[in-house]
Amino acid sequence: MTTLPRSATELSADEARRIALRAQGFLGAPDRRGGVRGVLRHLGAVQLDTISVLARSHELVPYARLGAVGRKTVESAYWKGTHAFEYWSHAACILPIEEWPHFAFRRRAYRNRPHWNHPLPDGTYDQVVKQLRSEGPLTATELGGAKKTSEWWDWSGTKIAVERALMYGEVVCVERRGWKRVYDLAERAVPQSLLHDDLDDAECLRRLVRLAGQSLGVGTRADIADYHRLKGEQVDAVIADSGLVPVTVEGWGRPAWADPAALETPPRGRHRTTLLSPFDSLVWERARTERIFGFSHRLEAYVPKQKRVHGYFAMPVLAGGRLVGRVDPAREGRTLVAKQVTLDGPRAVPAVAQALAEAASWVDCTDVRVERVDAPDLRGPLVKELARLSA
Repeated sequence: MTTLPRSATELSADEARRIALRAQGFLGAPDRRGGVRGVLRHLGAVQLDTISVLARSHELVPYARLGAVGRKTVESAYWKGTHAFEYWSHAACILPIEEWPHFAFRRRAYRNRPHWNHPLPDGTYDQVVKQLRSEGPLTATELGGAKKTSEWWDWSGTKIAVERALMYGEVVCVERRGWKRVYDLAERAVPQSLLHDDLDDAECLRRLVRLAGQSLGVGTRADIADYHRLKGEQVDAVIADSGLVPVTVEGWGRPAWADPAALETPPRGRHRTTLLSPFDSLVWERARTERIFGFSHRLEAYVPKQKRVHGYFAMPVLAGGRLVGRVDPAREGRTLVAKQVTLDGPRAVPAVAQALAEAASWVDCTDVRVERVDAPDLRGPLVKELARLSA
């Protein structure tokens, strides 16, 4: 690891938590003028995922910060015009189009990759590029078929080719249609001023480390590396020149770095009360979530049903700058079903009720039904509070 300069700033655990909340858009007035695109630019990355219970994760992220923004508005903000692109960052993410040049280091790494899990049939890559050039944006199915069999990863040669072209940067996902990627040539989809790989690896990494620090407010080396899935040694190589400053945070037990702008003024303002996607960048890294909020969270969608503790898609509830519970939601017609609710004591009841009522309204549900509450004596108060809010 890099030898750290002596920290001139010491933060309490509470100060670090509030800095992180403000950096992630949950403390203070949201930038409604910037809308969904403003949220994307502010966060630097919005993770995509196939699971859709209440809504898809990339819809839940702006909702959590802005409130009941229309779901069609969300999709339009991401995909209409040249404002964003999809690429591998923290995972598959929507990224601001301005950052295209700064992922050149990753495109180069993919091009230089010696081994792939999927062999590429001869001539298929060139055929895919030729077809996109002549026919315009197409899904993998329209290109000739996405799968050879019904197995999830048993991709066809066409799918392998177009995904590799996406990783190389020759092809871009310009839209999600029924959750299928729609591919087009980067030369048509990316503004000419941005369509280059001119930046060397160090410049790319400095930018992404700086962006991660700004989006986190304050973070450890591991936090910063995880944001865009960099290697620790990549962070070490550039962090001293990234513009971030070393800080010490009470109770963290390891060095940290902060965005200097985040240290200039104390974080103040109104807190959001909301359900969070498990893939929200505020909570997507478990160790950081435990360190900042004292909240242990695990996505259980891929855990066998009988081993789940909090439910298939348990969504943390944020209120007053704390994580005060979890809700595992489902939808039945126009009823939002809280299949399983975990509450951090009686004081969490009003906040969880508010978060459920607002989420129900956003997805056009007219009713909320509470099934199981981990503390059975709190089910009645929660149902009563929901009834009061809907009266």
